[in-house]
Amino acid sequence: RNFTAFMKKEKELEEIRRIYSDEELRKSKADSDPFKQFSKWFDQAAEAEIPEPTAMILSTASRKGIPSVRTVLLKGFDKEGFIFFTNYNSAKGKNLSENPFAEALFLWKEIERQVRISGRAEKISREQSESYFKTRAYESKIGAWASEQGRLISSREFLEQRYKEYLKKYPNGDVPMPDYWGGYKLFPEKFEFWQGREHRLHDRIIYLKKENKWEKIRLSP
Repeated sequence: RNFTAFMKKEKELEEIRRIYSDEELRKSKADSDPFKQFSKWFDQAAEAEIPEPTAMILSTASRKGIPSVRTVLLKGFDKEGFIFFTNYNSAKGKNLSENPFAEALFLWKEIERQVRISGRAEKISREQSESYFKTRAYESKIGAWASEQGRLISSREFLEQRYKEYLKKYPNGDVPMPDYWGGYKLFPEKFEFWQGREHRLHDRIIYLKKENKWEKIRLSP
C-alpha cells in the first residue's frame, strides 16, 4: 500500500517536470569574463520581473565539514566578488570563521537558469558595513538588535518584547550598527552557468580561476 502511494506520487512528480527549450548557452558566445556573464544574466532576471532575483542560496560548512544551507540576499557585486550581510554570531558566521569556503546558488527558474559561485568569503570593513546599515529601514535596524540569530528562544512573545525594548532604546531612528553584524564578500574561484535545454541536455559552462585568469569549460549535464 505504501509502495503504491509512493509510485503514484513519483508519477505525479514526473508529470510536472518542465520541458526546457527557450534559450541556449554556447561556450563560444559566453563572455570570457564570468562577472560580465553573471551581470548579463542578472539583468535579464531582473527585467523578467522574477520575484527576489537577488535571493541566493548560501552553503557553508563547519571545521568538521558538516554542511549548512540557507537563503540570503545579494546586496552588491563588482569585479571582485559578491556581498551579503548577516549576524556574525549566526550559524553561517560561525561556519565562516572556521571554514571560509562557501558556495552560492542563484536559481531563476522562470527563465530556466541557475548560477553557482564557489570561493572564499571574507568580512568586509566595518566602514562598508556601516555605510550599508545606514540605508536599511528603521524597523530592520531594530530587528538586527532584537534578534540573536540562531539562538533558542522561549516564544514569539519573547522576541516581540525584545523588539519593543529596542524601539524604546532607539526611538528617533538613529540606530547604531551592532558590533556582531556586518557584511561578507564572496571571492569566486569557480562559476557554473546552467541553462535548461530540451531532453535534459542542459547547457553547463564553468569558469575556473587559474593564475588570475579564467578558463571556460563545458560540462556534460
